[in-house]
Amino acid sequence: MLAAQRRGRILSELSRDGTVRVTDLVELLGVSDMTVRRDLVALHREGLLEKVHGGALAVAEPSSSEPGFAAKSVQRRREKEAIAAAAAELVHPGMAIAVSAGTTTHALTGHLARIPDLTVVTNSVWVADVLHRTGDPTTSVLLTGGLRTPSDALVGPVAVASLRSLHVDAFFMGVHGMDVRAGFSTPNLLESETNRAMIERSRRLIVCVDSSKWGVVGLSSMAGLSAAAVLVTDSGLPAQASGALADHVGELVVVDPIDDDEDELDDAGRVREDA
Repeated sequence: MLAAQRRGRILSELSRDGTVRVTDLVELLGVSDMTVRRDLVALHREGLLEKVHGGALAVAEPSSSEPGFAAKSVQRRREKEAIAAAAAELVHPGMAIAVSAGTTTHALTGHLARIPDLTVVTNSVWVADVLHRTGDPTTSVLLTGGLRTPSDALVGPVAVASLRSLHVDAFFMGVHGMDVRAGFSTPNLLESETNRAMIERSRRLIVCVDSSKWGVVGLSSMAGLSAAAVLVTDSGLPAQASGALADHVGELVVVDPIDDDEDELDDAGRVREDA
């Protein structure tokens, strides 16, 4: 298992209980005590957890905190890949879609690259790069301009202006948090404004979000839960949250994380077939 995969698994375990123990992680990951401690130190330095004697604690983030793309990309990779695969089944050749920035939508892009004759509007530098390098030659990509955020989204007045005359069949949106009262939210005010513009220009909103985002509230809300025609998430979602989401969203799709811990993802966010 690669270091990034181990650390993503550690963060996944931490998000469930708020605490992890070195001894439990050694057994779970099948690695040495020293390797686990090294991973905890690395994650502590990135501000993703608080290292304590014998384990680690979750770090409570303020509503305005916005981790960078690299920090988020190591978290819950198995869940994100499963979500991406399920969301990609909603895309068909010839569609015009919008894709937001984020690590879950980045994983989705690896699947979109295999679908011909798409028109993809995005404010994500990473999404545009994947489709440019690995996408089907019949796919057209429109990258908005704008200011670049820590999560590599292009936002602000330039991005919003570029979206005003467009119309897409569906908008695939990743979110920082989801909550019954706050809806779908982000810590970045300009990103919230840009995503709202994409929601307005799309026929359907499809939210791609892992279960750890339940109960998280960012500084700015982008839409209420009922705005989502489809929400794709993973089976780590608490039963109470599943019930609440089912009551609000048009369709709730729940998937199990990919089974093989040894799976490696390529640069496009897809499971490598030669791994």
